Amino acid sequence: MYEKTIGTKTVFDGRIMCVEVLDVELSDGRTSTREIVRHGAAVAVIARRRDGRFVFIRQFRKAMERVCFEVMAGLVDPGEDSETAAIRELKEETGYTPESIRLLGPVYPSIGYCDERIDIFYADVNEPGETDFDSDEEIETLLITEQEMTEMIRKNEIQDAKTLAAWMLYTVTRDGSISE
Repeated sequence: MYEKTIGTKTVFDGRIMCVEVLDVELSDGRTSTREIVRHGAAVAVIARRRDGRFVFIRQFRKAMERVCFEVMAGLVDPGEDSETAAIRELKEETGYTPESIRLLGPVYPSIGYCDERIDIFYADVNEPGETDFDSDEEIETLLITEQEMTEMIRKNEIQDAKTLAAWMLYTVTRDGSISE
């Protein structure tokens, strides 16, 4: 199975994403159209304090029109590697600096129409310092136990895909990273 791109038109080019309409030739020779969101590389961090509690954030998300519970996350800046971006986002959003950090693995949140890749990291942290929110961000930091997180998932209180993926990767890779 393969689709050959025979034409591309950019219909939107924004600050964090662009939208392309692709004309494709299917493996049987028929043609079709694909709408693709092109999104820059991103990172997400699941962080645990020495006391065993996990650091999460809550913030208003306009696309959802509500406050959402999430892991810390953000875009990788041009020329920046994903680990550096993960450390930066963790510090900016919570004030925590990792004592150690490791890649758990990548996730692609919606492969049917978007090429976004989020590298998920796990960090051990101690005490928070100063945050450095973006000028348009309002973020609340929360400390959650493993049992509380499991219960929140059971009650369907967490719907953010990157947060659910980060928790799953953490729980299955406690002794090491998965391969790409």
